[in-house]
Amino acid sequence: MPARTAPGTLEVLKDGRWLFTYMESSGSFSTTDKPEVIPAPARAVVRVFDPSNPQKTAAGTDIYVADINALLKSGKAQAKPLSREAFETAAMAELPPGETSPLSARPAHAANEPLPAWDGGAPPSGTPVVTIYGTSWCGACRAARQYLTERKIPFADKDIENDPAAAQELRDKASKMGIPTDRVPVIDVRGRLLLGFDRARIESLLGEST
Repeated sequence: MPARTAPGTLEVLKDGRWLFTYMESSGSFSTTDKPEVIPAPARAVVRVFDPSNPQKTAAGTDIYVADINALLKSGKAQAKPLSREAFETAAMAELPPGETSPLSARPAHAANEPLPAWDGGAPPSGTPVVTIYGTSWCGACRAARQYLTERKIPFADKDIENDPAAAQELRDKASKMGIPTDRVPVIDVRGRLLLGFDRARIESLLGEST
C-alpha cells in the first residue's frame, strides 16, 4: 500500500489503486486508472488520488501531484501536495503555450509611441473573473481582449509596461506558480495562470463548453 515517506508526501506504487487526473492538449482534464495511457506530454504533472482510502489526501485544500514518468519507469513515484490552482497552472504550463508575443519582440516605437491598449470598448461589466497581463502592442493580448469582450466575460486589463504595480503583481503570481514572464499575455483565470491566449483552455477553466 502507498505510505507516507516524508511530511506531506506520499509514495505511489504502480500496483496501487489510484486514479490519475491529467490535462489534455485542449486544456480539459481527464481521469484514468491506467497511468500508461496518459499522453507523454502530460505525465510530468498529474494528480493522484486513492478512491479506496480518502485519508490519503493532502491537508486542507491541497491535492497530491506526481511525475508519472517516474512511476512508469521504476514502479513508484513521490507525490507532493499542491493547491488545486497550482496544479492546474503547472499542468497547463507543460503544454505548448497559447498565442503569445515575446517581450524581446517589442516594437522599437513602442516606448515612445505606444499603441492604444484597446479600442474595442470597455470590458463587460461585472466582477472580473479573468485578468489579462499584457502590453499595448501585443497582438495576442488584443486578441484575448476581443475574445473576452465578445463573450461578455468580465475581465481586468493590466499593462505591465505602463503600470509598475501590475508588473510586480504578475511577477509575484508567476513566481508562486512557476510561470515565466518573458512573454505576454499571461492570463489569470480564477487563480490559474495561462501563458498565452488559448480559447479552449480559458473556456475549460471557466467551465464552459468549447
